[in-house]
Amino acid sequence: MSAYVIFVRKTTHDEQEMQTYAKLAGEARGDHPITPLAFYGDITTLEGDDAEGAVILSFPDIEAAKAWYYSDAYQKAKKHRNLGADYQVLLIQGV
Repeated sequence: MSAYVIFVRKTTHDEQEMQTYAKLAGEARGDHPITPLAFYGDITTLEGDDAEGAVILSFPDIEAAKAWYYSDAYQKAKKHRNLGADYQVLLIQGV
């Protein structure tokens, strides 16, 4: 069953850290079966707090999503994301 990782960027604090994150996160993709569905496109808040941006990534299943997220390469990138911005990150099982 498919799975989705959703990143919601709330506030950016350090653009340099975010540039480092973008580079390392791209490298962390490796051979993981990731399909980007949305990537910081136009965003309209219908309810709740505004967001600066959002990303939706599709995976074949929860295990594949976790394998990517918890990989050493992505965890290295994540450190820079955490320094650069406030995010909410969700893992959702598809139907």
